[in-house]
Parts: sequence; structure tokens; C-alpha cells
Amino acid sequence: MGKIFGVLFCILISNLASSSYAQGTCNSYAFSRSTIYATCVPLPVLNSHLHWNYHSSNSTVDLAFRHAGSDTSQWVAWALNINGQGMLGAQALVAVTGSNGSVQAYTSSVTGYSTGLQPSPLSFDVPSVAAERVNGDVVIYATLVLPSGGTRFNQVWQVGPVNNGAPGIHGLGADNRNSLGSVDFISGETGAGGSIGGSRQRRRNTHGVLNAVSWGVLMPMGAMAARYLKVFSVANPAWFYIHAATQTSAYIVGVAGWATGLKLGSDSAGVTHQSHRNIGIILFSFATLQVFALLLRPKPDNKYRFYWNIYHHSLGYSIIILSIINVYEGLDILDPEKKWKNAYTGILIALGVITVILEALTWFIVLKRKKEDKRTHAGATNGHA
Repeated sequence: MGKIFGVLFCILISNLASSSYAQGTCNSYAFSRSTIYATCVPLPVLNSHLHWNYHSSNSTVDLAFRHAGSDTSQWVAWALNINGQGMLGAQALVAVTGSNGSVQAYTSSVTGYSTGLQPSPLSFDVPSVAAERVNGDVVIYATLVLPSGGTRFNQVWQVGPVNNGAPGIHGLGADNRNSLGSVDFISGETGAGGSIGGSRQRRRNTHGVLNAVSWGVLMPMGAMAARYLKVFSVANPAWFYIHAATQTSAYIVGVAGWATGLKLGSDSAGVTHQSHRNIGIILFSFATLQVFALLLRPKPDNKYRFYWNIYHHSLGYSIIILSIINVYEGLDILDPEKKWKNAYTGILIALGVITVILEALTWFIVLKRKKEDKRTHAGATNGHA
């Protein structure tokens, strides 16, 4: 028990030290303009800080948004969202760093997910905006006239690449997705995350889990059942029902995952993942064809059964290959902790090892039966002779 308390105490001290260091770095930063800001908060992601002075007499705030460790050919933005949360509707201050290190600052009102962050006026007054890059830190300076005399707003900040002198699409990693929250210019309190961003992330996670389980795990398992169980006499016709039940379950869960993907796409106009979407459409089409093919399955002695088998097997293996590819595409988009990709890879390796063992066992049984059939046939021939 004492050891447990000791570990917890060490964790507590470590967290307090990290927090104190971050706050100390925030407050002790020396701006090139020698401006002193009364309030400073380290933002939780993207190595950023927000400094400000609030003036209650005229409801204005002088602020500096600082992103540390910025590269050249990179844009940085900080925004208030007056009527919502997240990117859509954000009123942004933007700083674009060119390849020569020069920085251009301007305002941009974000009206859609396909925005190029073009210069445009905001919904509230911004008497001044400027930016600089010093020792790798990009700082945006601005004076804002807070709308309706409010002091608490939702905030968003982001970092992305510059392509041909214009802001490009930012990354979709965990830090980029979590760079939103709230700020109160009087109390200095900030909050991380938001219900809209959290809800969308939950839908993304749900979409990923449903599709990984259905297309990425159940589909291969169903194919393995058909391939390796029917070689055992005692498993006939049980193997068929196991195969059909597993693939039907995979299809139903996969359709649910596909539907969540459509919903995510409709809620994120302008954000497209072309290859992931196209493979998903092909998978859904192929799987639907497989379902209808079961209704048209000829009897074993039908002359068309041979061609139906070729069609069924070819389409089935194509679905499995595309499923695995698309699961990895989705994992790259979600960008979860590495352990999740490792876990899925481990499942595939386990299924692969089982497949190799069962394949060897299947061939052993088949060859053994052929030898026994030859002996039986030879014995019958000798008996007639």
C-alpha cells in the first residue's frame, strides 16, 4: 500500500512540475515589442500560448497568440467562434510564413470546411493585426473589439502548411482535431474541447470500430470457416451455416459503419478522403453483390455451379483484401494511439498464422484421403480380377 501511495505521489509531483513549467514559460516570455500581458495561458495542444490584456472600459482586448517551433512555409491561426464551436463560423487571425521567413498577417472569416483562409473582414472590429517570426516562434498581435460586450467565447487555433504561397489543408492528427476550447478574457479561465468536436470524434471512432470489426476481422474469419471447416466430415453442413452467419453479421455491422461514414461526410463538407471513400463504396457494392449471389446459388450438381464458385470466391477474396487496405487507410486518418494499429496488425498476424496451420492441415487431410481412395479403388479392382 505504501508503494502505491509513493507512486501516486510521484505522479502528482510530476504533473504539478509540468504544469508549473508550462505556466512559467508562458509568463516569462519576452516579446520583441516589450509588451507585458497581464494574462497568459498555455493552450493544451499544438505548442501554443495565448497572452492578453483586457480593457473593460471599451470592451477591447489586446492579445498575442504564440505558436512555438514554427517552420517556414507554414500558416498559424487563432480564432473566436461567436455563435458555435469548432472551425465552421470561426473568426480567425491568420499568419502566413513564406519560404523566406517573412510573415503576412490578416483576418479571415471561415464560412465552410473548404476554406482557403482567404483574407476577409470579421464579424467584429479588429483595429489592428500584425505578426512576426522570432527564433522559430510565430506571434500574432491583434486588438479585438469584443462583440456585444461579451468576455467568454469559444476559441480555435490551428497550424498547417503553405502551398504556393497560400494556406493548405492542415493535418488531421489528434492535436489538430483537439485544438478548440473556450476562453474567458476577464477570469482568465480556459476550457479544452467542445461538444461538437467531441461528438464528431466519437462518431469517427464509432465508424472506425464498426468497420475494423466487420470488414477487417469478421469477413476474413468467415472466409476461413468456409475454407477450412468443410474439409472435416463432421463439420458438414455446419461449416456453411457458420460461414453464412459470420459473413451476414459482418455485412450488417459493415453497413452500419458505412452509414456512419456517410453521415461524417455530410457533416464535413469540403473534407474528403478520396481513396478511403472510394474503397468503402467498392466494398459496400461488392458485399451487396455477394449477399444477392447467395439467393441465386445453384445446387451442387448444377452445371453453372462451377462458374458461380469462381465468381463467389473471386469477389470474396477481393473484399477481404480491400477491407484490410481500407482499415489501415482509416487508421491513418483517425491517427489514434499507435497501440490500436499495432493491435489490429496483431490480429491479422494471428489470423495469418492460423490460416497457414489450417492450410497445411487441409492439404494433409486431402492428400491422405486421396491415397486412401486410391487404395480402396485398387483393392476393389483386384477383387474383381
